[in-house]
Amino acid sequence: MAISRRTFTLTASLLAATALSFGAAAHAQPVIGERAPDFTATTATGETVSLADFAGQTVMLEWTNHDCPFVVRHYQGNMQALQDEAAENGVVWIQVISSAPGEQGYVSAERALALNEERGASNVAHVFMDAPGIIGRAYDARTTPQMYVIDSEGTLRYNGGIDDQPRPRAGDPDPIPYAQIALNAVLAGEAVEMPETQPYGCNVKYVDEA
Repeated sequence: MAISRRTFTLTASLLAATALSFGAAAHAQPVIGERAPDFTATTATGETVSLADFAGQTVMLEWTNHDCPFVVRHYQGNMQALQDEAAENGVVWIQVISSAPGEQGYVSAERALALNEERGASNVAHVFMDAPGIIGRAYDARTTPQMYVIDSEGTLRYNGGIDDQPRPRAGDPDPIPYAQIALNAVLAGEAVEMPETQPYGCNVKYVDEA
């Protein structure tokens, strides 16, 4: 998605398989310009992966819920295009599914992988099945989608929406692709002009929350 068209001014087995290990700092809300909360978790493919494993690489975190209409809209090509462009630039793209069992968006690891295959999301490096909500709460993830950019030094550089248009209508101006702009700035070694924006979408369906 080019940005020149608008000036930018601004279940016990699953729970066991997704056991997470966090340091104390992970329980604080993330702060732009500070180290991103680390985590170690089992991915949908059964690997044990830590955020620290990607030291020296830029990381994009995407909170997702395949049943959320906002996620569905972006997976009509927009999200995949951003994933593909990110992969071309060596970015590690990580999906996090924090939906609790029985809630909208909850899927098995196998179904999560199948969904990406069906949607052509071939450049997602890892999918974390965060049913306990530990990663989500560490990042204070509120909606699906919600996007985070972590630079190669492990610093959180962006937290917010994928763009500025929750419900675009015919005749509206082109959306400002906040997440892409932030990612491009990080890759270019530049400051992110808007490091925090308002995310929109469906509420993350955490365990023990109404």
